[in-house]
Amino acid sequence: FFFLLPFFKRSMVCALGIEGSANKVGVGIVRDGEVLSNVRKTYVTPPGEGFQPRDTAQHHRRNIVGLVVEALKQAQLQPGDIDCVCFTKGPGMGAPLAVCAVVARTLSLLWNRPLVGVNHCIGHIEMGRLVTKAQNPTVLYVSGGNTQVIAYSMNKYRIFGETIDIAVGNCLDRFARLLKIPNDPSPGYNIEQEAKRGQVFIELPYVVKGMDVSFSGLLSKIEKEAPKLIEKGVCTGADLCYSLQETLFAMLVEITERAMAHCNSEEVLIVGGVGCNLRLQEMMGIMCKERGAKLYATDDRFCIDNGAMIAQAGALMYAAGTTTALSDSWVTQRYRTDEVHVGWRDD
Repeated sequence: FFFLLPFFKRSMVCALGIEGSANKVGVGIVRDGEVLSNVRKTYVTPPGEGFQPRDTAQHHRRNIVGLVVEALKQAQLQPGDIDCVCFTKGPGMGAPLAVCAVVARTLSLLWNRPLVGVNHCIGHIEMGRLVTKAQNPTVLYVSGGNTQVIAYSMNKYRIFGETIDIAVGNCLDRFARLLKIPNDPSPGYNIEQEAKRGQVFIELPYVVKGMDVSFSGLLSKIEKEAPKLIEKGVCTGADLCYSLQETLFAMLVEITERAMAHCNSEEVLIVGGVGCNLRLQEMMGIMCKERGAKLYATDDRFCIDNGAMIAQAGALMYAAGTTTALSDSWVTQRYRTDEVHVGWRDD
């Protein structure tokens, strides 16, 4: 069978990656570290609403086949040029993940190509390393479903700190619903633009516990107080966006700096959808400059969920001899970054 491959190094791998763990579904093709195509569609809900797993899965079903065709066309490749079919195994929303896994299995069987199940978080890290050329950075991974400070050691991406409740992106998204901030192109982006107009800083709970952070209390506080503060004229919605960003990002910079000190690191890499935020990059950059370190970040082509990141991580896994048997190609909503054996790195 195709998944019983010898465990030797392969070069010039051409991988197709499928990502659909949340409200974005994407297909990307990477060959030998070069992104040949990276197309995606986003499920956008009305202001004040989140996205439900069933509706998100239906969106992915409507779009995914067309995205595969478009990705191949942009890359100017045929199915026979693809070495492996990669898909997000987890973590993420169950129903959307399942849609993408079914398509990946189907393509694997149709094209007679091996499957590679990829950890979503590892995909972000490896895409960030590819695009920025960061060597061995302390990684801040911030998205709608994850908040982690990570560093590589002994074939694992070790988690040094993380949220103990909700992710930073989830906190921003839920605050956006409170103020009916539009979801197009994303709640976080629109909060960032509103925050630029903010002038009054409202003190909010700042909760750092060792290397971990907590956002749920902060969110509860701002959900309770925001309507009253705005009604009384104490502040505007823009002021609250500004205050929320400053507080959240200061917490993230603090735990990242602590991890850098522990690892004696001179590089920081920000990945994940929230990593597109220019204010977060600015605050992290100030800290890095004070430490004589370097900050690496990507733009929305690669920090937001995309298929190319799954293709890149899958290509590295495939080149190191790792594939996924059809019987093991299930998906999971819980799949920690530090569960993955990083066999493609030996530094």
